Amino acid sequence: MSKPKLVPLEFDTEAEERSFWEIHDSSDYVDWKQATPVSFPNLKPSTKTISLRLPETLLERIKIEANKQDMPYQSLIKAWLFEDVVRHRT
Repeated sequence: MSKPKLVPLEFDTEAEERSFWEIHDSSDYVDWKQATPVSFPNLKPSTKTISLRLPETLLERIKIEANKQDMPYQSLIKAWLFEDVVRHRT
């Protein structure tokens, strides 16, 4: 690859930058062979809404437990599911 082109360092708006990258190939501006992986640990993971049918008595017991822990019952269910998946995956 030849020397990468210089990227315009500042765009007036995000839309202007988006338009630029829609018509330019990033491989002309970045030597991807020298790129290093990064992580963004503080990003909020995306969620997906699901429908889950539970017996009313089970849901009431979960709500009581969530109330004891001073947290929303949906958050408690997510925490329990996460803990169970981690425990069974290792």
